[in-house]
Formats: sequence, C-alpha cells, structure tokens
Amino acid sequence: MKKTFISLFMLMCLGTFAQTKSIKNSPKLIEATPASSGMSDERLARIDNMLNKAIADSEIPGAVALVARHGKIVYLKAFGMADNSASKKLNTDAIFRIASQTKAITTTAVMMLWEEGKFKLDDPISKYIPEFKNPQVLDSLLPDGTYTTKPAKREITIRDLITHTSGIGYGQIDSDARFKKIYKDAGVTDLFTSDKITIAESVKKLAKLPLHHNPGEKFTYSEGLDVIGYFIEVISGMPMDEYYRSHIFEPLGMNDTYFYLPQSKANRLVTVQTKENGNWIPFPNTFYDVNYPVKGAKSFFSGGAGLSSTAKDYATFLQMFLNKGELNGIRLLSRTTVQFMLANQIGEIWGKTDAGHGLGFRILNQMGEDLGGQGSAGTFNWGGYFNTQYFADPKEDLIGIILKQTQRTSDNTAWKFQLLAEQAIDD
Repeated sequence: MKKTFISLFMLMCLGTFAQTKSIKNSPKLIEATPASSGMSDERLARIDNMLNKAIADSEIPGAVALVARHGKIVYLKAFGMADNSASKKLNTDAIFRIASQTKAITTTAVMMLWEEGKFKLDDPISKYIPEFKNPQVLDSLLPDGTYTTKPAKREITIRDLITHTSGIGYGQIDSDARFKKIYKDAGVTDLFTSDKITIAESVKKLAKLPLHHNPGEKFTYSEGLDVIGYFIEVISGMPMDEYYRSHIFEPLGMNDTYFYLPQSKANRLVTVQTKENGNWIPFPNTFYDVNYPVKGAKSFFSGGAGLSSTAKDYATFLQMFLNKGELNGIRLLSRTTVQFMLANQIGEIWGKTDAGHGLGFRILNQMGEDLGGQGSAGTFNWGGYFNTQYFADPKEDLIGIILKQTQRTSDNTAWKFQLLAEQAIDD
C-alpha cells in the first residue's frame, strides 16, 4: 500500500513538471460547419467523390478522413469497410494502427523532457545508454553471416536519433539486405511485436550492431525513435506507456490512443487488409502479428511505430502544434520549442529537394510550396506503415488526416486528399 502511494505521488509530481497551465487557453477541437472556418462545403464534397471512387475501383477497402481549420473539425467521414470478410463497416471513431505516426508523439515526449533541462540534444546517447559507446560502421558482410566494421568518426547524438541521421538501420524494412540479415540474426525487434520482450532489451541488442554510415553524414530512416523511446524511460524513470498517458494523452484528451488497446475498445480496431484475386482479405501474420495491439504479451513499447489511434485524437495532437504547443489551457511545449522542431534540422543532407526534416516531421520548404499540391512552406507531415497519412499547414491553420489499414497495396488517395483539402479553402 505504501509503495503504491509513493508511486502515485511520484507520478503526480512528474506530471506537474511536464505540462503546465497556459494563459493562451485555446479551445478543444470541436465539429463545426465548413463556412465557420472559411472552407467550402461544396469543395470538401470532392473528397467524398474521390474516396467513393477509390473504394469502387478497389484501390482501398475503406478510409476515415478528417479536415480541421482554425481549431474546428469541418469534415469527418468514414467510407467503406473496416473488415470486408466480416462485412464490418468503418466508423469515424475507428481505431487504426498509426505505426510511424508514433514518431511525432515520441519526439514530443522527449522534447518535453528536454525543456526540463534533463539533457542536451547534442549529448551522445551513450551518456545515458552506455551500450552505444564507441559505435562501429559496417565495412563488409561475409557469406557466413559475420561482418567486419570500422570505428565511427564520432558518437551518436540524441539529435541524430530524432532526425534519422544516426546511421542506425531498420531491420525488416531496411532498404539494405545486409542490415535485414544482421538485425534478424541479432534478434532485434522491428516495429511491433506480440512477443514477450521490452524496448530496453531490443535497444541494447541494437546498440551492439554496426551502422550504415558515420553519424550525421546521411539520412537513413531508422529505429532511432525506438532508441529515443527507451531513452525516455531512462530519463523519466517511467515506462513509456505511462509517461505518454500522463504527460500527453490525458492532458490533451486523447482517450483513444494506446500502445495496447483495452478490451473494451478492441472491437473498434480496423483489420489490416490486402487484396487477393481482386478481393480484400485480412493480411496474414508475417514477421509480426497484425493483432499486436490487442493480443500477445503487450510488453513492447515501440517509440517509432507502436501506437494506435483515431483520426480525432491525432488531429488533437496536431492542433496542439498549430497552437504552438498548447491546447485547452494546457501547454506541453513552448512556442519557441515548437518553432525549432518545425525547422529543417538536416541542412541539405537530402540534397536540393522540396522538403527538409525537423524534429519528428518532414517539413515542406518554399520549393515544395512552389511545386504545388503539398501546402504552404512550413507544412509538416508523415505517414505510417499501414497506409495512414497526415499533414498540418501552419500558414492556413489546416489539418488533414486520412487513415487506412492496408499492406502490400498502393493507392493515390493520400496526395489527392491533401490537394482536395487545401483547394477547399474559401477565404
């Protein structure tokens, strides 16, 4: 009993440091008419036409789409099926595996700790997770599965991990077959799992493996945000799920966002589907169990890919960023922190392209705006492994979210949806 009281007291104390009351007091997201936020109802209807056609053409089995402007949800609709084989229709409160959309939430969590002065962004991660000391870069992989390495030019920093410039790979979804094999042989857990393992165990295995390249030299999409997730546990002294729940989800009212769903909400989870002989069927288990959010050990918290959520919950999270760190009188991040999180952190590592990468997000630049269809310069976006996408345009105070659950298929709904959301602005 005494131990429980102490734990609760510590949790309350930690919560008071991370989020604070705000004098700004922006309202919660509410549903409103398009005209009240300068949007055209007639033009938003083009989204209906596009998604209905995509379903009729068997491009997608279903989708939930949301558009919000000036803090008001002006469009929230569900189309098609949550599970074709079970004849289960999709509803607007459906819960989707958002996979890599988790990365923005993990980045927010770690930056809340940074604001408390817990670490510097350019600290070496080995200062807090010693297993990362003296990183090595892959030199060659031999036929017998062994490999040779050479010392990296410097240590991996926390900033490297957030911006995908650490050199760490991504195992099963890595573009380099050598790293797929190395990660698999080492037993590193990629993305999500129903097995009984913790993020700490997986990250410590990962720390011993070679890098693609020297830290800071290139952008390589990676498990760096899983490392950051474990780092959050080390710094906060709390399990990741508890930290996210008490510091982000509960303060923002994101009541349908979880690493693992409670049984009472499991029936709202959308089935992952794939197309076979022209029909939509449940996607089979591969290197992961597709039912990980509701089945299995429920012990692995992936900071890079583990969350499930709804369109409205994720819109609430994005609105906090458009409000420069605050929502409903609760401030998670300062205006100045949000400002540099949404600035390009990787220079021209991507080369001269339409976007850079901030802390947690892809950031559209002026070239991207000038090319058209992607929003204003400063628009931030990303997507998830199971075909979910979002964008937020600070200049237009506009949010767009489109959620699907498919594997081994391709469709054109994401870019069309963003274009149709932006073209519906009517003021």
